Amino acid sequence: MAKRVESPSSLNTFKQCKRKYYYQYVEKLPTLPNIHQVRGNIAHSCLEDFYDLDISTVNEDGFEMHFKKEMQKMLLMQWMKYKPRLQVLKLNKDQERFYFEETMLMLMNWTGHFLNDVQNEMEKGKSLQEAFKALTPIREMRYQSDNYSVQGFIDAIHHLEDEVHIVDYKTNAKFDFKDSIRLQLAIYSLLYFEKHGVLPSKVGIFFLRQKLKMISVDEELLKLAQREIELVHAHTSITENIFDYPRTITPLCRWSTGECDFYKTCKPHNQKN
Repeated sequence: MAKRVESPSSLNTFKQCKRKYYYQYVEKLPTLPNIHQVRGNIAHSCLEDFYDLDISTVNEDGFEMHFKKEMQKMLLMQWMKYKPRLQVLKLNKDQERFYFEETMLMLMNWTGHFLNDVQNEMEKGKSLQEAFKALTPIREMRYQSDNYSVQGFIDAIHHLEDEVHIVDYKTNAKFDFKDSIRLQLAIYSLLYFEKHGVLPSKVGIFFLRQKLKMISVDEELLKLAQREIELVHAHTSITENIFDYPRTITPLCRWSTGECDFYKTCKPHNQKN
């Protein structure tokens, strides 16, 4: 049986609950849309497009307000673009307003940090335009390894002097490197290393509710990725029998405001497998 091309998301799903992995990646049952997913897509689109701004005529006096206004306009535009997907969620007006305003606060928080970085670059003698260019990352890059049968989409790759920093954006995650995030960053590091032959200096998450958090990349991080990838392939490449993908029953099956996408199919609280 051929190896499935995995991703940080699929590997973490396997670790969380093998039955959920089976439904999503073996049976390929549809997942349900939710506001956190849609809002995340909107925020990512704004952050990606922000660097395409034409700032050739922007004056260094008052550039901060210009960037803030541009980000606000981007969110309005992206929110309208995603309106059909938002309508599917059947949010009431108060709920939609809440998520819009919350997303705006996140993007304004990110913009504030970006403005500080611009100011720091300008203090080194760069013009506004030079500082903006220096801080512009390579965005939304897809990496795939045939050797490891794994792929990943990297939000931002920053080349800062002689260092490479890989950054992922998170809208909902707490300011903490839990195991799932550490594995995601390890896989990104492995993919980058395999393609370019050099280790990225640091990888991290920009938690949009807080700030950027980075860790250094070393051999141990690469070994973590290799080990977890092989563990999943060792299982998924030899069986597609549902009974070889047991359920892990936790509060993530169903909680006060929602449930797993496959709750009704899985029926985790039924004693039968």
